[in-house]
Amino acid sequence: MSITTTAHLNFRGNAREALEFYRSVFGGEITVITYGDFGMPRELPDAGKVVWGQVVSGDGFRVMAYDVPGQTGPGNAPAPSTRREHGMTLTGDPFFLSVRGETAEEVGALWARLADGATTIEAYGPAQWAAAFGMLTDRFGITWILDVPAQHVNA
Repeated sequence: MSITTTAHLNFRGNAREALEFYRSVFGGEITVITYGDFGMPRELPDAGKVVWGQVVSGDGFRVMAYDVPGQTGPGNAPAPSTRREHGMTLTGDPFFLSVRGETAEEVGALWARLADGATTIEAYGPAQWAAAFGMLTDRFGITWILDVPAQHVNA
């Protein structure tokens, strides 16, 4: 038996925008299906919202998303609740997404793109436990950890 785990993210009316952003960062193919595609009358406010969407890239990145019905408007992304204080990460978030690569350069390039509009929690760079590490909350309220394990030190 073989299984995979994929994060399925819940948005408040901006799932399409988030999926397009993640595709611009990680590459791959995007699929978006709206409530209207599933038969919701097109004149209803949520008809154009995402009932199911995903980004899948050839290098293993995969994320799914949808818009919670009836929850749209300004301030779609929750305020970042993850922060660093006194050498500790404090958070109210139930999860972080982790992206791990083999070189600081390849992960650093992802960091640079994902950081557009983000709140940096811990700047990307060498860490005691990793060749490279960084933590941010993106413009959609999702907290990401990007790192390169210590055994993958650049040549």
